[in-house]
Amino acid sequence: MMFSKRDLLKLLGPLIVEQILAVLVGMVDVVMVAAVGEAAVSGVALVDSISILIIQLLAALATGGAVVCSQYIGKQRLELACHSAGQLILITMACSSLFAGAALLGGRRLLELIFGQAEEAVMNNAAVYFRITALSYLFLALYNSGAALFRSMGNSRVSMMVSFVMNGMNIAGNAVCIYGLHMGVEGVAIPTLISRVAAAVLMGCLITRRDNVIHISGIRDLRPNQEMMKKIMGVGIPSGLENGMFQFGKIALQSLVSTLGTAAIASFAVASNLVTLHYLPGNALGLGLITIVGQCVGAGEYEQAKQYTKKLILANYGLVFVICGIMAVFSRPIVGIYNMSPEASELARRMILLHTCGMVVWPLAFVLPNTLRAGLDTRFTMAVSVFSMWVFRIGFAYLFVKVWNVGVMGVWLGMFIDWIFRAVVFVARFRGFALRVRQV
Repeated sequence: MMFSKRDLLKLLGPLIVEQILAVLVGMVDVVMVAAVGEAAVSGVALVDSISILIIQLLAALATGGAVVCSQYIGKQRLELACHSAGQLILITMACSSLFAGAALLGGRRLLELIFGQAEEAVMNNAAVYFRITALSYLFLALYNSGAALFRSMGNSRVSMMVSFVMNGMNIAGNAVCIYGLHMGVEGVAIPTLISRVAAAVLMGCLITRRDNVIHISGIRDLRPNQEMMKKIMGVGIPSGLENGMFQFGKIALQSLVSTLGTAAIASFAVASNLVTLHYLPGNALGLGLITIVGQCVGAGEYEQAKQYTKKLILANYGLVFVICGIMAVFSRPIVGIYNMSPEASELARRMILLHTCGMVVWPLAFVLPNTLRAGLDTRFTMAVSVFSMWVFRIGFAYLFVKVWNVGVMGVWLGMFIDWIFRAVVFVARFRGFALRVRQV
């Protein structure tokens, strides 16, 4: 077998810790921003909806690079792996520069085009936050690319440690700027920029070390190579489109929920925030699958790729059982932390319990497709995901809410139908994995 139990733990353990850290830091950030005022919270929330889309697009490109590099490692073509690493950095830096340029030049006009109905105070805060954080996109791209490359080597500990540094600097900076210097929304944006710069510099230094399996040797690895770029973007672009459509779909559902009243809006927001804990192990194991399956495919070990996939899916179910069980038992006090009205609290608690039941199919719908992506079956996963999102999740949500008057629960019922469809299709596709897999 290509990966021992120790190898798997070494790869997957840090990934799980990194995912937990990201969620906890996000929650702490919300609490700190709240100290600045409601206008600041709203402004940051508006910009974050755009930033999440950009981050997901950059992460999709990084995934493309990780797949290509993993396959080259499996083939023992390490020189090509290093060259593809340079091409990944080149692509993500170019794309992030375009995003940053659009944000800096468009600025407030872009925000007004998307969120034209926002109050003046909210828009002012959003414009300031957008302008400062847009400067960080370039550095975030370098960090994401470096993290993906280290994961493709099986060394996720590096990305975890750099993530600790970046998030630690962000939280400490927020505390100093908000509670110590009493700054406004700039006190949230500036630490974000500084922490991402530090993470990019650190990751840039680490990825140039020659003792790494994959490293950037010099300028020759950064010279544009059309064929190599095409391979990376062949994975990255479909994944980016898939992530982008998913984000747009979430915005459409939030718009639907906004028509159901204050209790529904509050309960949906809180429940959506809390159930991200359900996804933690799956998100981490999915990233691990990119590396594991990619290297197996590169080595021509297709059956091993299937065996590792089954092991990780089973591991995901075990971790989900523990997390969902704890949250179900303690759902009432957990929801009580948010100090909502009794009606909203009860709705949120019921949504968490319903979501716990739905997690029976989630790993097959969202973790399993990473195996297909690592086998360069990205166009299929994109087509299925986009179709299922808009037809089942959004279509049925509107039917449940607008036609059958189910209320906010209808949004989640539509989501579960989407999950079931994905799971059925992806399981069927996985059975013929060896017949459809492609190498770089």
